[in-house]
Amino acid sequence: MIAHLKGRLDATGIDHAVVDVGGVGYLVGASTRTLASIGPVGEAVMLHTEMLVAEDFIRLVGFATASERDWFRLLTGVQGVGARVALAILSALDPAELSRAIAAQDKAMVARANGVGPKLAERIVRELKDKIGGVAIGGASPIVPSGAGADAVSAMLNLGFRPAEANAAVASAEEELGIGATLDALVRLALRKAAK
Repeated sequence: MIAHLKGRLDATGIDHAVVDVGGVGYLVGASTRTLASIGPVGEAVMLHTEMLVAEDFIRLVGFATASERDWFRLLTGVQGVGARVALAILSALDPAELSRAIAAQDKAMVARANGVGPKLAERIVRELKDKIGGVAIGGASPIVPSGAGADAVSAMLNLGFRPAEANAAVASAEEELGIGATLDALVRLALRKAAK
């Protein structure tokens, strides 16, 4: 198992990079987000990797962050999500956005990725919700509301919502209503979002 590659970035393509490690060029599949963040060709690079082994191929997939790799593992654990679809999702959403989308059960946000239809998006948010719970995956910190938002989270908790659900619903409500939203408005909208 190859956990990471450290070397020189030899080339990049639409969906891959070639990393030269001691004279050996490793072809590594990657999301557009990773490819955009690893730096220019010819420079030193370090990629976290996941090795995919099947009957007819061995493939390396690389990630700029351990958090992105952790999400790739979670996504490919969902039935119907292969490496290509997982990379498309990670190209469309960063780990923090993906965490918020799963916690808020926001199917439309996940469906923005190429190759992800409404049914698959629904399966992804449903299956991963219990797996991520309120835990931050690989350094993707959840948004913790403050002020009226913190009071709204407290109200949601008192109504029996789990911390991850309450935080996600209130964060989504705050994003929609803006910074000056009242406690009453935040709780009402957060309740509607949590009920979806």
